Amino acid sequence: MPRGRLAPTPTGLLHVGHARTFALAAERARREGGTLVYRTEDLDASRCRPEFAAAAMADLRWLGLDWQEGPDVGGPCGPYVQSERLPWFAVAWRRLQATGTLYPCDKSRQDVARALTAPHAEDDAEPIFPPDLRPAEGLGRELTAPGASNWRFRVPDGETIAFTDALCGPLAFVAGRDFGDFLVWRKDGFPAYELAVVADDQAMGITEVVRGADLLLSTARQLLLYRALGWTAPTWAHAPLIVDAQGRRLAKRSAGLSIRELRAAGRTPAEVLTAPLASL
Repeated sequence: MPRGRLAPTPTGLLHVGHARTFALAAERARREGGTLVYRTEDLDASRCRPEFAAAAMADLRWLGLDWQEGPDVGGPCGPYVQSERLPWFAVAWRRLQATGTLYPCDKSRQDVARALTAPHAEDDAEPIFPPDLRPAEGLGRELTAPGASNWRFRVPDGETIAFTDALCGPLAFVAGRDFGDFLVWRKDGFPAYELAVVADDQAMGITEVVRGADLLLSTARQLLLYRALGWTAPTWAHAPLIVDAQGRRLAKRSAGLSIRELRAAGRTPAEVLTAPLASL
């Protein structure tokens, strides 16, 4: 049976862009007669808040979205909360570590930026990890736990990672050119985004991932993880990003465009999901 998921990150109030992406995920699961899973992705302890997690569930219910697995509105955090799943992520790390594709890395974001010969196109984007900063192969292979280290996945430089997206069509990214070695585990004891979502989507039997087009590059990274782990990857549907009048993608700090603020202003669920942004 098809299985999709809603996976908000509770670092702020959800906005209209989130609403439309989640509605698309729900519609695609419903069309296929599938199940929709709800998962709170709250691994960033410094930014995630329980009040935002509760608000996300309430706002999505107000929009008419429904899920068959996950926490109930207004209730305690349910079985699909990433911060409660660290033992499973450790299992996934050990399985990945056994493949020889990981290495401990003490290089900071600033170290990486200084090692680049040209500035990155976007100041807030992750710079591509320079191969010159990689340690010798085999470093850390004897370790059975990540400890207090960052761990990176060694990408196959020059390999094309191709996939067909249900909304964007055929896509391809080149490892080492479009993205470099990426974090899978953080020194604070938590998995990085790429490993956490792959491990959870595998455990929850997710067959299609619907999310924003800003995560297309993550899909290429995650496909490498699925292959290394010997797991079957889901299919993908990346929705176009909703942008404001200045052409900037919406953020959780976008004034007046959170689901909660639009509801308080008298907008209906149908308007939030379909009306032109300029009219909201």
